[in-house]
Amino acid sequence: ASGFMERPGLFVETPPALLPVTPLREDIERLVRKFNPVERDFRNRKLGRDGEELVFQFEREKLQRIDRPDLAKKIRWISQEDGDGAGYDILSFDEKGKERFLEVKTTVGSDTTPFYITRNELSLSAERPDAFRLCRVFDFSIRPRMFELEPPLANFVHLSPLSYEASFS
Repeated sequence: ASGFMERPGLFVETPPALLPVTPLREDIERLVRKFNPVERDFRNRKLGRDGEELVFQFEREKLQRIDRPDLAKKIRWISQEDGDGAGYDILSFDEKGKERFLEVKTTVGSDTTPFYITRNELSLSAERPDAFRLCRVFDFSIRPRMFELEPPLANFVHLSPLSYEASFS
């Protein structure tokens, strides 16, 4: 029955304030836990896709409302059509027709719930700060809300490396 329910609209608001970094306690940082990575990845992929779809539809409706149906038709869901790796998920446009590269990050938690960004996405944000926008969708399962972050992203979030590539050359 839930498949027939209409998804609630997307509410847009301002990003939260950047707070000082709280140092991690060493005894918690190395906490051992058991989880199923396949299940976690499946849930995260579905959540990510659902968030992207919500932003994709929101962008189309926004351009329709400002009487730009020509641009609404040109919006592309890059991650679905072409695959990952572009550094953004959705190609949209502003009211003047200027490109907007939207990278969507979705969580079921609050606006301050941590999320992950790739080196590729971060690089694109630095290369094309005029076009890149990070769309942070949160409270997804309750009442989806969103805010946009403009580069430089370090003005809004603390960026911490979590893994490293190890190579022999």
